[in-house]
Amino acid sequence: MTAHRIAGIDVHKKMLAVVVLDAAEEGEGTLQRRKFLTTAEDLDALAAWLRSLQVQEVVMESTAQYWKPVWRALEPQCQLELAQAQSNRGPRGRKNDFADAERLVRRYLAEELILSFVPPPEQRLWRALSRTKQTLTRDRTRLQNRVEGLLEEMGIKLSSRVSDLLGVSARRMLTAVAEGETDPGKLAAMAEPELRATSEQLCDALRAVPTLHSSYRRLLQQYLERIQMQERQIAELDRELGTALKLHEDAVVRLADVPGLGADSAQQIIAEVGPQAAVFPTQADLCSWVGTCPGQEVSAEESHSDHSPKGNRPMRRILNQAANAAIKAKGTVFEAHYRRIRGRDPKKHNVAVWAVANRLCRLVWKILHCGITYEERGCRPNRKAVRQRAARLLRQLRALGYNVQVSQPQRCTPSS
Repeated sequence: MTAHRIAGIDVHKKMLAVVVLDAAEEGEGTLQRRKFLTTAEDLDALAAWLRSLQVQEVVMESTAQYWKPVWRALEPQCQLELAQAQSNRGPRGRKNDFADAERLVRRYLAEELILSFVPPPEQRLWRALSRTKQTLTRDRTRLQNRVEGLLEEMGIKLSSRVSDLLGVSARRMLTAVAEGETDPGKLAAMAEPELRATSEQLCDALRAVPTLHSSYRRLLQQYLERIQMQERQIAELDRELGTALKLHEDAVVRLADVPGLGADSAQQIIAEVGPQAAVFPTQADLCSWVGTCPGQEVSAEESHSDHSPKGNRPMRRILNQAANAAIKAKGTVFEAHYRRIRGRDPKKHNVAVWAVANRLCRLVWKILHCGITYEERGCRPNRKAVRQRAARLLRQLRALGYNVQVSQPQRCTPSS
């Protein structure tokens, strides 16, 4: 009988508990146990030991990110699986590292584990770039809110007169305030001519500037410097991600054409699911992994809940934002789908938005998996809005270095 050895690894920050089981043997099988540290030298020793035992498959469990170095060390020689820790829980009072590793192997053979999707190395790099960029964008938004709170404490009501507190006009005035300018008239003169607020309104909003304490100016300067640094880092990551996805430019352009999505959202989606979504055989598989489909909690033939299951958090965020944007695109199928579900009841807004997110998720799979192009079939779309969005999308894609060819849009006829 040919040996078929499987290793189970219970991963911790500083040590690994490894159990090797021969799945070809009848009964309980023969176990081999060893402990390793997580240093580079011990990871090399682990790989050599598994190679000497001719281990073909490795299943590991970790509740944090400590599995990544182990995965990287064993990826070239073994078929790897990552199990969700909750699916390998043992009875209370009978937990230890080797028992967890052994249970991991036996449940893997019995197909009782919930396995996580781990993308290939190149896609993991895309994920790192995309998620870091999203984190910086979120931190920038938090800093902007802190700036607004600081201005309110300083008695400066600039946010009541400008739509974007970090726009060209507002930032120019805030930078001057941080540098020591005390004349509201000079600050108001720094505004762009297109700003809707009048000079008198800006002077009134900046009336507290002459009496500001120097410490407030210093705090404002620090906030602006941090925001500028984050914007520079976001721009660098944006270029880096655009270069990394250059070979999949066509998929980015086709995804970005969907209402509610854009160049940035398309790149994030491809970083999460891959350029062809090849891991997911059907639309339902992708929706289940993301968590946009209805859940199921049935006991005694009674359904107790249909809340969506927890899925990939970045994809849920992207689709939720895209759905909220898509329902505002006039004349699209997403707007009609939202209105049909929401009806006249405003309490159904979240339900309707999540239904649109589920539809977007299915559309994403169709575009990536089948290589098709999105075609709007809603009734009477706003032609001016379509042209404006096309021009904005074209600028975004060209800024990422993509060579996009402009074609005439197809005429949309009202559906019967």
